[in-house]
Amino acid sequence: MESKTPKDSRTVITDLVLPSETNPIGNMFGGELLARMDRAASIAARRHSRRIVVTASVNHVAFNKMIPLGSVVTVEAHVSRAFKSSMEVFLDIWIEDRESGMRSKANEGIYTFVAVDEMGSPVPVPKLIPETTLEKERHAAALRRRQLSLLLAGKIAPKEATELKALFE
Repeated sequence: MESKTPKDSRTVITDLVLPSETNPIGNMFGGELLARMDRAASIAARRHSRRIVVTASVNHVAFNKMIPLGSVVTVEAHVSRAFKSSMEVFLDIWIEDRESGMRSKANEGIYTFVAVDEMGSPVPVPKLIPETTLEKERHAAALRRRQLSLLLAGKIAPKEATELKALFE
């Protein structure tokens, strides 16, 4: 199986915020943003694995800025780490200033997807090779997040969480 880079899975979805997608004070519903993020992340995971993918978890979502009605919203997703059959997908959400067109980061999120066969059984995915400094940082952090999740779920012992332990030494 050939290794891939994060740019191989890069997915960009841009759309407007419409009135039916906003709350009573005119900002985008969080659930609407989550749905857009899930779609972009699933495409990124599919591009990396070239398999059917299912959402395993929404690991993190930060709603840092309100997104007003009429905003142009861009969701950028790419695989940040590949494990045996799962992939972490990092998402950056940008909004454009109406007058200047300048983009600013509004939110971010991290999802996990699992590649499956036609029967729904997990299948191996290609290795991911990060290239840029940011990709390398996100790649390393993904392993720590995975170990923390497994530790909290009781699926690994504390001594097996070597990446987490290294943070405190």
